[in-house]
Amino acid sequence: MTMTGELSAVVALVLDVLGLVVIFGVRSWAHRRTTGSAGFRGLSGRPWSAPWWGGVLFAAALVLTTIGVVLAVTRTVPAAAPVGAGWVGLALAVAGFVGVAVAQSGMGTSWRIGVDAKERTTLVTGGLFSAVRNPIFTAMCAALAGLVVMVPNALTVIGLVALVVAIELQVRVVEEPYLLAAHGEDYAAYATRVGRFVPGVGLLQATSVPKR
Repeated sequence: MTMTGELSAVVALVLDVLGLVVIFGVRSWAHRRTTGSAGFRGLSGRPWSAPWWGGVLFAAALVLTTIGVVLAVTRTVPAAAPVGAGWVGLALAVAGFVGVAVAQSGMGTSWRIGVDAKERTTLVTGGLFSAVRNPIFTAMCAALAGLVVMVPNALTVIGLVALVVAIELQVRVVEEPYLLAAHGEDYAAYATRVGRFVPGVGLLQATSVPKR
């Protein structure tokens, strides 16, 4: 069965909305039931700082991608996915969204959106976290990349680029310093053997671990 550009856009919109509802709405609801908190910690850093930009670009990425898909569905912009690309994008997007949900579940009560430097949560190193240190972000990039393949227009592409930049900022200038401060040698040892986003890539060098 051939997936036309129009059908690809409609399927992408359904996936996008369903994915956002599950990985943010449902997950936050479940976390609140378990811990009494929705898990949202807000933006990090002062306005215009690198951590602040990480949060802003993350939100912008999700909004831009959704708008790009909606414009394709309404035919405001062309839905010009090449023949056959729709199925490839669908598989990638579904795998990505499922990966996000599985990784979130694997974090248990340690799951958060954002960082509170005063909190001390359990360091999660099992499941998908045994393959990469940030499987939620890896899977989220895969999901948005799938949507871009299904609906390739300027907004979806910009959304994906914004997400990658946001994740790099969030991980490098917010989360890794926090985890090193919170977990010290345990996180350092973990980060020297498990890749940042891809297995074996982005390992923390032992010489770069601050002495405590």
